[in-house]
Amino acid sequence: MTHILQLDASARPGRAGTHEHGSHSRNLTHRFVGRWQSQRPGDTVTYRDVGGTPPSFIDQQWIQAAFTPPEQHEPWMDDTLAESDRLIDELVAADILVIGAPLYNFGMPAALKAWVDQVVRMGRTVEYDPSTPEDPFTPLLADRPRHAVILSSRGGAGFEPGAELAHMNHLEPSLTTVLEFIGITDVHYIAVENQEEGGDVLAASVAEAEQRVDALAAGLQDTLATKRTDESAEQVKPETV
Repeated sequence: MTHILQLDASARPGRAGTHEHGSHSRNLTHRFVGRWQSQRPGDTVTYRDVGGTPPSFIDQQWIQAAFTPPEQHEPWMDDTLAESDRLIDELVAADILVIGAPLYNFGMPAALKAWVDQVVRMGRTVEYDPSTPEDPFTPLLADRPRHAVILSSRGGAGFEPGAELAHMNHLEPSLTTVLEFIGITDVHYIAVENQEEGGDVLAASVAEAEQRVDALAAGLQDTLATKRTDESAEQVKPETV
């Protein structure tokens, strides 16, 4: 069974194509998860709307609690980190992380950055060993393969890698850095562009993105099915004679 964690970070509550002024990134995450469950109804999904209900910003008390060894915690420290623990537990349980994130002012929405700051935490998702300065960080979510699917939307065009405005896109590169830092290295990207221009150009971008979402969902299902088949075959050891 595969478990999906779906995050929506858009400030727009509805989905494009269904609700007036709806979100294109929400439409893509809904499509991905819907396609997945239509083929694998037994798989489970945890949904968190960080755009509608943003996580708390970290503050001085959070930092003090997070960097105090657990055995030295005062009661208030556990209370301060309770939200972070919930968000990290959701992430750890996931096999596939699906993030819907519009490009806001060249980066991720503040609500999504708040989620990032809550889940990147020493002792929970990454370890630090100063005795090995050449490689001091150990990602704790590298314990098993996990995939991340980043589904974004942009007002303009040309923000893809290698395109003329790629240097101004700090959404996917930043998220990729964070995810790889904690151990999620299989990251996939799909985006809708041309929201500001609209019309046929936007419609074509939406149609292409939706086709790519369908193909990615099918491809990841095949990848996971093949992996499970290989693992099952390895567990069946031939008898020695």
